[in-house]
Amino acid sequence: MKEFYIDCDGMRLHAKLDRPEGTERCPLCVLIHGFTGHMEEDHIITAQKAMNEAGVAVLRVDMYGHGGSDGEFKNHTLHKWIANALAALHYARSLDFVTDLYLSGHSQGGLLTMLVGSMCKDWLKAILPLSPAWMIPDDARAGSVLGLEFDPKNIPDMLQCNSWSDWELSGDYIRVAQSIHPEEAIENYDGEVLIVHGDEDPIVPFSYAVKAQELYKNATLVPIAGDDHCFTVHPDQMAAAIRSYFESRKEA
Repeated sequence: MKEFYIDCDGMRLHAKLDRPEGTERCPLCVLIHGFTGHMEEDHIITAQKAMNEAGVAVLRVDMYGHGGSDGEFKNHTLHKWIANALAALHYARSLDFVTDLYLSGHSQGGLLTMLVGSMCKDWLKAILPLSPAWMIPDDARAGSVLGLEFDPKNIPDMLQCNSWSDWELSGDYIRVAQSIHPEEAIENYDGEVLIVHGDEDPIVPFSYAVKAQELYKNATLVPIAGDDHCFTVHPDQMAAAIRSYFESRKEA
């Protein structure tokens, strides 16, 4: 494992690169956490190990205001995360051992994967959204973010949540989210998509995974029966879905 920082317009993104043993050249997947998350969460590590076991290197990156990266959580927006993901992909493309490039993310990182996948479809072999929270823009336009309600036409300067997790968030997060339309990104992406989602997710409705599969041109949905948002019930099944996907690509 190599630990370092990636520069993104003068800010440092904390990164770790894990390569499978015994390989000189191999595919690489950039892997991104979700809202309030970081690269060391159990489900992120589980996904990383599954990819490594399938012969895929993994670049885990903490986004703006999360984990060991620069910036304050309250000031992060999806636009800043998009810039971060692009910086991570540029770094990955500079590595001489990389054969093919993939992008994966969990929750808000899954939404990010969908957005950046559309932007960089010429770079990516496939995208792997995990429990993708692509309802965030719709919710923001309706006046809600992760259960916190507000007036969508009079956005407060700051939002405060004290329910499932203590956090403070700038109104700019909402303003940016309201401007984003994931359906356009879905329509613009022609490559392969693997969606993995627990069918009892209390945070991101499973129906969004079903809808995404229907809208994408070439998507596979692997439902994890009885599992939640972070795959705490059946992490082995989430890992198996990821590992099976990459192993099948080697055989193709």
